[in-house]
Amino acid sequence: MPQPATLLKRFAASLYEMLLLIAVWMLCAWLFILLFGNADSILKRTSLQIFLWLVAGVYFVWCWHKSGQTLATQTWKIKLINEQEKTLSIKEAIQRYILASASLLIFGLGFLWSLIDKDQLFLHDRLLKTRLIKLN
Repeated sequence: MPQPATLLKRFAASLYEMLLLIAVWMLCAWLFILLFGNADSILKRTSLQIFLWLVAGVYFVWCWHKSGQTLATQTWKIKLINEQEKTLSIKEAIQRYILASASLLIFGLGFLWSLIDKDQLFLHDRLLKTRLIKLN
């Protein structure tokens, strides 16, 4: 059975992931504003937020399904696998992204769950029977 990735490695990968996402979001926000103008109305602002959430979703779902690794998890030699020790199906990856997003909306409680989980899994990984493992 593969060894789980440590909390420290997952935290480091998360920080790196945020830096990558910020850069992608800046580019996407620039394109959105170029096409639709400033997001100064509630409709445009909400549309921009949904657009950026979907962009991140496409990135994560594609990476988790294709190889089980994003750029950050490749760097930190971490891989996401399902119960059968395979990369996630599109459905599993979408479910994980939605649950992880919900976790962030409730002050990151699903991520903090890993501090009390016996296997140090995030709540969304516990629910979906997925896990982050370390690669050699």
